[in-house]
Order: sequence, then C-alpha cells, then structure tokens
Amino acid sequence: MPIKRLFVANRGEIAVRILRTAKKLGIETVLGVSAADRETLGAEMADRTVILGPAQSSKSYLDVNLVVHAAKATGCDALHPGYGFLSEKPILSKTCEDAGIIFVGPRPETIETMGDKLAARAVARDAGVQTVPGTDHIATAEDAKAAAAKLGFPVVMKASAGGGGRGMFKAASAAELEASFERASREAEAAFGDGRLYMERFVERARHVEVQVIGDGEGNVVHFGERDCTVQRRYQKLIEEAPASAVPDAVRKRLHEAAVKLTSFARYRNAGTVEFLYDVDRVDFYFIEVNSRIQVEHPVSEEITGEDLIAIQLRVAAGEGIGLRQDQIYVSGHAIEVRVNAEDPFNNFSPAPGRITDWSAPVGEGVRLDTHARLGYLVPPFYDSMIGKLIVRGKDRGEAVERLLAALAAFTLEGPKTTLPLAAYIVAHPDFQENRITTRWLEDKGLPGFGH
Repeated sequence: MPIKRLFVANRGEIAVRILRTAKKLGIETVLGVSAADRETLGAEMADRTVILGPAQSSKSYLDVNLVVHAAKATGCDALHPGYGFLSEKPILSKTCEDAGIIFVGPRPETIETMGDKLAARAVARDAGVQTVPGTDHIATAEDAKAAAAKLGFPVVMKASAGGGGRGMFKAASAAELEASFERASREAEAAFGDGRLYMERFVERARHVEVQVIGDGEGNVVHFGERDCTVQRRYQKLIEEAPASAVPDAVRKRLHEAAVKLTSFARYRNAGTVEFLYDVDRVDFYFIEVNSRIQVEHPVSEEITGEDLIAIQLRVAAGEGIGLRQDQIYVSGHAIEVRVNAEDPFNNFSPAPGRITDWSAPVGEGVRLDTHARLGYLVPPFYDSMIGKLIVRGKDRGEAVERLLAALAAFTLEGPKTTLPLAAYIVAHPDFQENRITTRWLEDKGLPGFGH
C-alpha cells in the first residue's frame, strides 16, 4: 500500500533529509516539532507542521503517545523516526502498529532484541557470526575479575542496554576493574534503566567497520557496502568513510556475508547497520551490535552506490519490497563524511549553542552538505550538538581527501564554536591521509597534537 502522508518524528538535518526524499516521491509530509523548532528549515519544507510541546525533549520528541497521537490526528498513514530520540524504542514501533500507522523501521520485537547487546550477541552466535571473545552478564566486580583472568587483560566492560559509550570502560588490571565496575553499572542504570554489564576482550589495534543493510522482513536482505568509522572520540564517531579501504578485499567479502547472514537469520525489516570491530593485527573481524535505524553516516553509502536509502526505507515500509537485488547494487568511488558539531574543540568539546552570524557553505563537484542550519539559525541548547554533515565523493580515497580539505577550507561558519577546525586538522594529518589510524588514534595521538 503506497504511503500517502508521512509523519516525520524528528528534527534537525535528518528531518530535512527525510522530507526531501518524501517530496521527491510525491508523499505529503507532516513534521512534529517542539516549540523551539517551529521556525526551522524543516518546518518550512513540510506540508504541515505540528507543535508537539515545549523545547524539552521529554515533553515533545520523546513522548511516544504524544508523537503517535499527532501522527494519527493529522491523518498520516506512516511515521519515520529518523535516528536518535525514539527511533530505537520498541514502544514506538508497537504503538504505531496498534494505531494502524506504518512504522518506517523494524518490528518492535526486532528492535528490542537488537537493543539488548547480550541478546544481539546471542543472535549473532546462533546465526554463526563471530563475536568478540567475551562473557554474558557479569553481576559483580569479583565475577568480572575472575572472567578477565580467563580472557586476559586488557578487557572492556559494556552496558547490555548501552550506547554512546555510557557504562563502558577499559580495564588493564584487576584493580582498574574493581575501581570502575560499580560506577559503570550505576551509569548504565541511570542512562538506560538497565545496569547489566558484560565483558569483551579489548582489541588493541582496532578499526570500527559496519555494513549497511536493508531487509524486507521475510529473510531477504541486501547490503550497500561497508563504512569505516574509526575516527572516534570517547566512542563517538566524528568522521566516516566508504568503502573501508584499509580492509583487505577477502575480509570485506566475508564482512558483507556475515552482515547479511545475521540479518537474514533475524528476518530483519527495513534499514539497519551491522557493526564490527576489525582487528588489524589478526586481520579478522568480530560482531559488535546492530543499530536498528537509519544511521547518521548513511550518506557515504548513498554516495558510493548512487542509491537513496530513505526512498528504499519508504518502499519497504509500504510493503513494496526492497526493489533491488544484490547484483544490481554497485560500489564506485570513495566518500567521506565529517560531522559538524556545535562544540568547542579547544575547550573540552563543551556545547556551543548560539546564532549563526556568517554562513557560506562549500559547493562544487562531489560536495554535499546535509544540514538544517543556515545564516541566522539559532542553534538551541536543548538537543544533540550536530548541525550538519559535510560529505565529499571522489574517484578514489586520495581525491576524496583532497576535495574534503578544499571544502573544509571554503566553509565559513561564524557564531557558535564548531568542530570544523578539528576536522580540518584530522583530515590534513599524515596518519589520516595514509589511513593508518585505529579507534584509539584520535585520543592517544590526534588530540594531544591539536591546537599546538
């Protein structure tokens, strides 16, 4: 059944991104916004805008009943959650189902399973996909020390319900485990309402790689190649690229097969990302988790395949199937994305809301900017700090790096402090240009040299 009217339950650049594709497909749109976002670019683009509530997320974007009621009351037959906010809450998918609204995403039970890292690891093992050597739930620091003695230090503790690095820490000794275990459990409990922790062997020289998939919910899954998201600070991605050119072709092929195998086994529906840790020394990879939504970094996959992933999401949600076979998806060229955050990288990345007083975005061949920001836009203090994504595409990684350097140099953004200077520093660094980085590179080597 074709989607006629779509409710966009998000804000910022992803709301603009979804609205753009919906308009291209001739789908009428309704955008739910907080009072703080009533005059944004997204609100201008949507056919209709509904004020969900005040600026506080808990009383607007995070209120499931309010969001679904707004979708129902405006006659929408489908809802796209974007990323963040409620996108990975099974209750949103379930409430949409109950209200007779098509949820543009996985089934509630799939989101619930994939959102629990321990349950997702179990699915991966059942599907025959290799996970990082580790444990199930560990209840006490004493149990953690005993498990680490068997795995070997260093180890990393993770929150079963976690994400964004919360409840997560690395321990190189029993004393470090003892010192951080209770704090991490409390942090996980406070952030996710679930304080369960588990342990994995720490991979010393790792790269974060992930495979973009879309499934039809019947076991048919296609992939759109892999991404490399190794440039991270405190487990938060800053720069993403595709393909992962540091991964050998034979490993890349196995990576794709593992992602498809796992999501086919789970009868996965709609867009998802299967994340892996690539062990540089062992030339091998391990499953980490599945993100059951469209990802921030999806544009680099679009740039190397030429496919509109939001359009495919809407097609699958409408029950029209994926519309593509694997042999119809081609990867060409290289794309890199830089996240532009309203943060001060010279002041411990402190949030930097404020009004944009000068704005000149880069343009040119192979340059794309996904953003909701513009001259005069007031970056509010209430939400995630990301205000845009600068994406470039080249015939190979070298050309993409050159274009990214030129685009960053041409980008004028005055008013709030942003991470643009840090991005320019990273992309110009010889280690990045020669692609010899790991997930620890930015914090161990990159940041200590930044600003000096």
